[in-house]
Amino acid sequence: MSLVTANPETMTAEELVADVVRQAKAGEVCLTSSFQTEDMVVLHMLRQHLADVPVIFLETGYHFKELIAYRDRMTAEWGLNLINAMPKTTLAEHEGQFGLLHIVEPTKCCAIRKVEPLMRSLEPYAWWFTGLRREQSPTRAGLQKIEDHKLPTGKMMKKVSVLADWEWARVEAYAAEHGIPRLALYDQGYTSIGCEPCTAIPAAGADARSGRWGGNKLECGIHTFSEKA
Repeated sequence: MSLVTANPETMTAEELVADVVRQAKAGEVCLTSSFQTEDMVVLHMLRQHLADVPVIFLETGYHFKELIAYRDRMTAEWGLNLINAMPKTTLAEHEGQFGLLHIVEPTKCCAIRKVEPLMRSLEPYAWWFTGLRREQSPTRAGLQKIEDHKLPTGKMMKKVSVLADWEWARVEAYAAEHGIPRLALYDQGYTSIGCEPCTAIPAAGADARSGRWGGNKLECGIHTFSEKA
């Protein structure tokens, strides 16, 4: 697994996607997607080079019905290689053991139903594409376009955030230009969409992720539990 040939920070998103795909071996690339617009933009770019790129979706059991419908629609329309990363317990088993854990201990809930399934699902891959952007929240302000990450098993991989320096207006413009259908929840005022019980419409002028977890935290742990090398 080699480094890109140029400085990733000076490359356009399209150039970086092409460069990584050119260097990666067969089966090494994946994308994690919550089916928000950023992820759909990165997916659109990846599919120009890897039509069957694995798309990992965290099936927590708590998603908005509108998001699940959109996921299923886009999977069918684009013929996606969708991988639903499942927790080790069903939602009924989870709530039978912990009750409404997302209310009393949301970080633990995220660890069980998001982080562990994702870390397990990433094991076969060497290049992990995301739709993360620096503008999204203070916790992402220092994001680099390529970062070395270590999974809990010790496996090293490269995390690629080609839209790190994009603003939301640019994301929307790309989606409109390329005819990417819009998730209906945005039209209701949501700006960052996770599990339904933990997602609210943010206050006017607040950052995009401020509606998550009642403002008590900004990350579920997916991008903080994996260790930067």
